[in-house]
Amino acid sequence: TPGDNQLLIQAKANLLCGSDRNQFYNGSPQCIPGHEGAGVIVDKGKNAKFDIGMKGAVYLYDYCHKCRSCQLGLTNQCLHKNCDYGFNIDGAFCEYYLVNDYVFFPVDESVDVINSTLLLDVMGTGGHATKRAQLVHKDIQSVLINGAGPIGLGLLAMSKLTFAKDLPVLINDVKSSRLPLAEKMGGLPIDLSKQSLEEGMEQHGIKNPDVAIDATGKAIARKNALQALAKRGVLVMVGNGEGLEFEQYPDMGGPERSILGSEYFSYNEMEANHELLKNNQEYLSQIITLNKCLRAILVLLNSDLCQSKISTLIQYIMFQSKVITLLFNTDKKNRYTA
Repeated sequence: TPGDNQLLIQAKANLLCGSDRNQFYNGSPQCIPGHEGAGVIVDKGKNAKFDIGMKGAVYLYDYCHKCRSCQLGLTNQCLHKNCDYGFNIDGAFCEYYLVNDYVFFPVDESVDVINSTLLLDVMGTGGHATKRAQLVHKDIQSVLINGAGPIGLGLLAMSKLTFAKDLPVLINDVKSSRLPLAEKMGGLPIDLSKQSLEEGMEQHGIKNPDVAIDATGKAIARKNALQALAKRGVLVMVGNGEGLEFEQYPDMGGPERSILGSEYFSYNEMEANHELLKNNQEYLSQIITLNKCLRAILVLLNSDLCQSKISTLIQYIMFQSKVITLLFNTDKKNRYTA
């Protein structure tokens, strides 16, 4: 039951993130996972904003409103977070979950509820990283992205949408299977399983990009990107993981390069990204590659089919696709975990 200023959300979608990996393999006894969720308001508490029936995305965590970061609108740097959805309180893999109204972002009727999840780590984190780069470099003419997974694709899309659609964006990965979609979305692919970063950049006619954004978290990838940058170039590190070693000269001092961290995005960035999503929904929705498959599964999970048939179907899908793993949860409260 929602309390004052709370909303009860019926979960409709949740994107998978690399930070879910530990919970996937080792379980999540503290709470039900899911921090990139979207859904529909089905109940509301006293004084809660928004109306029952509205659809939208839920911000990644509950911020305090009071600290100096929140006072500046920098909710991604909140000093006293109330909770992290899916990590220390139930998240979007529940059928229903409670949130405070100020973390809910309603979307336009034209936006598919599943696509509204793109406002989170894909567009939000991707767009925030591009803004971080612009703080240092004012005349960006080329971008290099390490990693062509969901975050890397988000970085690619937001680079195209916020800088310029004809901006050359190099994108590399060690997994060849990730690169066709990146190329379809306008990236210049570099297959690191077949060639070096330097060879790939030369192939596309770009010797030294102005900006490099790392979505791999790998020290070697960061190092290679840093050394490839042009003078005044900036490396933005988005991916968690390993560190970065560099020399003041020649890596930093002479060419006046910069290194920046980037952590998620602030709630107030969602409005501008919402406008981008409304106008570029077909382009951005390519990143959700399992949309149709998941829709079919969710319909079946909510049908009258017996549980044994659903379990058999899921096993078949797991065997055939080898792309997703769907774990069926028999707990009546939480009918599925994806």
